[in-house]
Amino acid sequence: MEQNIGIVGAGICGLSSALALSKHDYNITIYERDSGPPLGSPDEAFFQWSRRGAAQFRHPHAFLGVMCNLLQEHYPELVQRLWEAGARKVSFEDMIPEEIKGSYAPKPDDKQMWLLMCRRATMESVLRKYVEEISSITILSKHEVVAPLLELRDSTISLQGLRLRENRGPVRSVKHDVIVDASGKNSKFPKWLRDFGATIKEESEDAEIVYYTKHYQLGNDQNEPDRTGKNRGAGDLGYIKYGVFPGDNGHFAIILCLPNHEKELRNAVRVPAMFDKICEAIPGLEPWVRKGKSRATTNSFGFGKINAIWRSFVKDNRPEALNYFAVGDVAVRTNPLYGRGCSTGIVHSHLLEKAISSNNSPTERALMFDRLTEKELRPIYQASLREDRLGKKRAQASLKGSTLEPSKGIKQWLRASIGDAIASSSRENIDVFRGVMKSFNLLEKPGDFLKNRKIRRIIFQYMLRGRKRNSSARYQSGPSRLEMIGLVTGKDTA
Repeated sequence: MEQNIGIVGAGICGLSSALALSKHDYNITIYERDSGPPLGSPDEAFFQWSRRGAAQFRHPHAFLGVMCNLLQEHYPELVQRLWEAGARKVSFEDMIPEEIKGSYAPKPDDKQMWLLMCRRATMESVLRKYVEEISSITILSKHEVVAPLLELRDSTISLQGLRLRENRGPVRSVKHDVIVDASGKNSKFPKWLRDFGATIKEESEDAEIVYYTKHYQLGNDQNEPDRTGKNRGAGDLGYIKYGVFPGDNGHFAIILCLPNHEKELRNAVRVPAMFDKICEAIPGLEPWVRKGKSRATTNSFGFGKINAIWRSFVKDNRPEALNYFAVGDVAVRTNPLYGRGCSTGIVHSHLLEKAISSNNSPTERALMFDRLTEKELRPIYQASLREDRLGKKRAQASLKGSTLEPSKGIKQWLRASIGDAIASSSRENIDVFRGVMKSFNLLEKPGDFLKNRKIRRIIFQYMLRGRKRNSSARYQSGPSRLEMIGLVTGKDTA
């Protein structure tokens, strides 16, 4: 049956929702508050495109294996266009640490573990132009949703459409059979629904971090430094996490992630010159920013108030709002430091397609979407929470100069001991590394690699080495916390 579907937000999640739904006989309209992308190059999209509605637009992104395989399987022409725009493929073999490359023997599943690397602006502009060519999809820029059209049917809220304002003009109403909310972390729909009487269960937990980004471009005829050697392009010094994100067309970004309590260092990284100074002091970053290797293309800028969010729109097996579907960050949000947002968002959009196309009952669609979301995304969300909580403990331990996060009781100690053993063994054993990377690429549920007897045996052997030795493997070489504070403040911290 032909249906009219309205999608709020033309970011990656909104566009992928439209793409997934376009397989069916639906009329799809996407409403986007911001203007569309420039018609020119990826650089023009990055530097000129105003995306107020996408807070992380110019922060680095990782497009993981689960997303890459889905795009390659269903939209190979889209992937080809990304290559043509300068996007790059990072294979599993490219990710293997230098120390264990000699023991690597390819396995069939390794081909599923690959990353697509490019700037968010490149991904979004290419995806949008691809979606615009689909006849059943209309994208309307500069259209702001000011309110939903709601009515109460048999004590259940039902969405009937949207109230829109085009380019700050008069408000008009449009009817839709289905509303997909892909408007991101700042969505107003949860409040609108609550104000109308809906009960929306919300879980929230603060990661207690801030991260800062700065973009660079390699000089002419300059090659990228090695990211897998002894001094890796991503790592943890205890008090600061860092990472290099290669992009398209010679561009790359560096992030520096700090706990909220590191006020002196947070003040420093806001200053572009100090950002570079910190990078120069970290062996894994210095080759990227040294004079003659690259030039900065932006100042440093931050992203804070990082909360994990899980919203449920079903209560007691009853939808709180019919004809409404929240996808991506509106419903499920994890710490962006792990690079899972876009990948889980695209997975979520295809779960949406499965639910909507399953039948025409608004109730059954909502219940099915809720079940699929719980099954596929809840394990990822819970794993992210565990990582956040461990990160907080390690950040507190680093204040005392320790590499061991505190643990109370045998269960916490055992969990920490296993985590330390995994961290250490993944750098020295190809089988453990392969298992960890499957989880990282969301190709299996987090921790599923521990079901493998061989991997469990290896990890147990590492546990016997003791937590202190294993935990130290988490951290890369670089200045101590006090040394770094002294470097950026000019004060003697000895």
